[in-house]
Amino acid sequence: GAARKARGMTRRKAKIANVQRSVEIEGADTVLQAALSSGIDYPHGCKSGRCGSCKSRLIEGSVSLLKHTRFALSDEEKAAGLILACRAVPESDLTVAWLDEDEARAEHPLRRETAEVIDVAAATHDIRVLRLRLPGERLVFSAGQYATLTAPGAPPRDYSMANPPGADHLEFHIRRVPDGATSQVIHGLQVGDRVEIEGPRGAAHLRPLHAGPMLAVAGGSGLAPILSILASAIDLGMRQPIRVYLGAREERDLYGRELLDDLAAQHGDLTVTPVLSNADGQTKRRIGFVHQAVAEDLPDLDGWKCYTAGPPAMIDALTETALGAGLRQEDLHADAFFTPEASADAAAQA
Repeated sequence: GAARKARGMTRRKAKIANVQRSVEIEGADTVLQAALSSGIDYPHGCKSGRCGSCKSRLIEGSVSLLKHTRFALSDEEKAAGLILACRAVPESDLTVAWLDEDEARAEHPLRRETAEVIDVAAATHDIRVLRLRLPGERLVFSAGQYATLTAPGAPPRDYSMANPPGADHLEFHIRRVPDGATSQVIHGLQVGDRVEIEGPRGAAHLRPLHAGPMLAVAGGSGLAPILSILASAIDLGMRQPIRVYLGAREERDLYGRELLDDLAAQHGDLTVTPVLSNADGQTKRRIGFVHQAVAEDLPDLDGWKCYTAGPPAMIDALTETALGAGLRQEDLHADAFFTPEASADAAAQA
């Protein structure tokens, strides 16, 4: 207790070279947490050491790195002075710079607004479709990004936009998490209610300059950002082959099929493969885990882009599969759907 208290008192300064700003980092907070809470739009994705979107160069100072996957940061990269901002806890004052990729950053102004609920509908037994209207201008974002929603009396949570950029409303797919403080409240919202929204955020967005084939893998309500990415790719005239895989436990967890069929008809070379991990009774669907289906169908992913969103375990398995099939690390754009409740459980078990 005393050691923790003492550690809680420590304050470090981190200079973020890209924006020439310094932030204070308290206790066991990470570089990313401090930067985001200071309003710096630091590139990131999963916030959990899995995707590599917040990979940064440690210019001065030292950090300890919390647990992360070797796909997000390899030993060679560590030796070369790279860190993950979402896992880096300062041991001294620091200077860091995120790695600039030409189109890795979606440069959109961060907006805070009060939005009005204009529609609520059930997608599955535990996923609600929530449509919001913003006052004034439409939210400018890149397909695949997310926003932070704060419903009355509930803690803020991140949810991905399911509509393509440019739509006159924002759509979110919200799964009810058992004991989820926020999802329970959102599932009770009615038309006319108000929700605070802040965004856009996230680095797992569509890269429109990419000309090679695309793989899109969604688990559960991870379909939301994938729908946005697919619709946006079609709007932008991206004609390359697109292979979509949907992972779900059982038939009742699948949704969005009509929308996907419509997108496939517009595109011409887009196929959709649902995969059930826990199918009850007879089914014509593929059975197993979604990463296994990808491994069977697509043994060579060199030159592809992979966009994926869903539960962390699915993202981890798919990452290993995709990189093993020759996908380049920089062509993997992953958005792990964390629930704080699950994170707390994982921390308790660790």
